[in-house]
Amino acid sequence: MVWGVLEEMRIRSLGVIDDAVVELSPGFTAVTGETGAGKTMVVTSLGLLLGGRADPALVRIGAASAVVEGRISVPVGAPAAVRAEEAGAELDDGVLLVSRTVSAEGRSRAHLGGRSVPVGLLAELADELVAVHGQTDQQGLLKPARQRGALDRYAGEAVSAPLAAYGEAYRRLRAVTGELDEITTRARERAQEADLLRFGLGEIEAVAPLPGEDAELAAEAERLGHAEALASAAALAHGALAGNPEDPEAVDATTLVAGAGRALEAVRSHDPALAGLADRMGEISILLSDVAQELAGYADDLDADPLRLAAVEERRALLTQLTRKYGADIAAVLAWAEESAGRLGELDGDDDRIEELTAERDRLRDELSVLAQRLTDARTETAARFADAVTAELASLAMPHARVSFAIAQTEDPEGVEVGGRRVAYGPSGADEVELLLAPHPGAPPRPIAKGASGGELSRVMLAVEVVFAGVDPVPTYLFDEVDAGVGGKAAVEIGRRLAKLAKSAQVVVVTHLPQVAAFADRQLLVEKTNDGSVTRSGVTVLEGEERVRELSRMLAGQEDSETARAHAEELLATARADA
Repeated sequence: MVWGVLEEMRIRSLGVIDDAVVELSPGFTAVTGETGAGKTMVVTSLGLLLGGRADPALVRIGAASAVVEGRISVPVGAPAAVRAEEAGAELDDGVLLVSRTVSAEGRSRAHLGGRSVPVGLLAELADELVAVHGQTDQQGLLKPARQRGALDRYAGEAVSAPLAAYGEAYRRLRAVTGELDEITTRARERAQEADLLRFGLGEIEAVAPLPGEDAELAAEAERLGHAEALASAAALAHGALAGNPEDPEAVDATTLVAGAGRALEAVRSHDPALAGLADRMGEISILLSDVAQELAGYADDLDADPLRLAAVEERRALLTQLTRKYGADIAAVLAWAEESAGRLGELDGDDDRIEELTAERDRLRDELSVLAQRLTDARTETAARFADAVTAELASLAMPHARVSFAIAQTEDPEGVEVGGRRVAYGPSGADEVELLLAPHPGAPPRPIAKGASGGELSRVMLAVEVVFAGVDPVPTYLFDEVDAGVGGKAAVEIGRRLAKLAKSAQVVVVTHLPQVAAFADRQLLVEKTNDGSVTRSGVTVLEGEERVRELSRMLAGQEDSETARAHAEELLATARADA
């Protein structure tokens, strides 16, 4: 049994499908049916399970949501199983349950092994489990970037190791170049910023404020501005407490409290309650004496010097000038000064920084030149092997005289990196422009497949590429959506034969309209609509025996009961069984 096979999918309220179960073979499964019957919903469903974009338009009209559930067998310890378990998913005897729900309002939820997970995790697991190919993928193969990616994937470690080092150096070079450009192009702005910072720091340095000085001076100014009133109040309070030497007859609080204390002391032994009051009276006497002494000292120390007041106000005015410009108070001003001093250090170090960055840029360019050359050499060596392998596969796909090759070139750029003794343009994947060429028959010049391949030839080239990948970088399941588009006759038979061969080492699911392909499948599923235009649970059936012959006849001639078509269908099945 192939590890990682998709065993079953249940699809509810998705497109034309009301509620259907798709049971897949671990080998080669062909999905067939009339045009518009819903075959492509199988591909769409699997796309949702693999983290694809959730389109609310897919939800069946009248339904609140569409649901796709899948059972995928994954061996314990496989990368996909480990990643799933890290996310909290549980495997049931090596089976991973995956579900995706899309609401009619566009909300999407994903579950993995009974645990709610981000949709992105499904896409991450998809890279380990399934390779999906449809007609859009054929068009993708026309893009040089995809062709270079295919070549790099085939090369494996020979390209991935230098490509990883190259990518790291490339990203660092981008960062260094960006910083260098910013410093040099904004030199005038940075110089102006530095001058403003120097001016501000000079103003603050000239005043030399101290932490908390503004609050202390404000309190002192308040005291000096009201010195006479404060002195008079202190003198009156002191006289009331301690007496006035100029008026010996005046009664003061200290004398009265002392007399009250003596009166209580005389009788305190007769009543404990009165003794407590006597103690409190003694405390009051001591407190009054202390306050009287402090009032006397306050009056003596109070400075009513108008010169000192003027000096304080002048200092406060200087501090106010700073707080208007650089902060709400002196603490904020000092914080601004500290931060600005650091920034000024950065700006003043521009010349040194430019020199450092220039040296690093040059070093990185030299490093990129070496790595780009390694990439070019590895790709060139791999291209010949890859092209030979794909060419051999094309011979098995009814293109015996076709030859595939790669053109690897660079574009000269005086500001680029050095490869092969020339300065060439470079990007995040190196300096190479990779293009897949096809010569469909002897004597035909190799041409880019975007220009020289028909739809049928492109289908076979893509299939050949995937079959070659299966030998060096296999995945458990391959899904092809009408990969046989534009193909017929003998070529279609050969595609069916090659898919069957691929299914010996992996699970293969093919959505096809060609009987020559479907005949080679280990299991054929028929998708049929009911009279109301929906696909129900009974609308996806496994065809066996006579039913399969009837479906192949329909695919061949559009007539299920045509004797000629039936004979041809039986012949196709016999050919497929003979190759098995």
